[in-house]
Amino acid sequence: MQRRNMLTAAVFAAMAFASLGGCANYRDQGETAADVQKTIDGGVDSTLAALYTKVPGSRELAGKARGVLVFPDVFQGGAVIGGEYGRGALRVGGRTVGYYKTSSVSLGLQLGAQSKALVMMFMTQDALDRLTNSVDKGWTAGADGSVALLHVGSNGTLEGSDTAAVNAFAMTNEGLMVAANIDGTKITKIQW
Repeated sequence: MQRRNMLTAAVFAAMAFASLGGCANYRDQGETAADVQKTIDGGVDSTLAALYTKVPGSRELAGKARGVLVFPDVFQGGAVIGGEYGRGALRVGGRTVGYYKTSSVSLGLQLGAQSKALVMMFMTQDALDRLTNSVDKGWTAGADGSVALLHVGSNGTLEGSDTAAVNAFAMTNEGLMVAANIDGTKITKIQW
């Protein structure tokens, strides 16, 4: 019975969080879509600059990627049932080609709120096409593409997966997060 109540609560929380993310107004009062896009692009520039400064080899890896999706601020919070939400931009060839939102719901012991940046590098054209062609239903990390969360090893080099179609970095102000989990993270194109 207790398990059923937990599952019911989880489903309710997931539906509530999804509806919040799905109907969120992307503009505050008085802001235009161009204002919001400019703010996102500024955050993307800052996030990439921080990544390239703090993580050796990340600039070279980004240079090999077919596309780089950056969420400068992914807000996470909750108590027992938590969620994440953020907005970002997809860059191909160094140029923004679309804006996306990310959201996820999680269960487990958690309390409080925090913010992180998420950078996803789509290393193959097929992986990038799966993201860009999933406009209606969205793209889910782990389900629609395997994602390797990279980190800097004790020898100062990138560790994770050399063969992953999508490489990801999760960062806080202190640096890379090693224990982050992005499987199940849903990414959807923002329709302005």
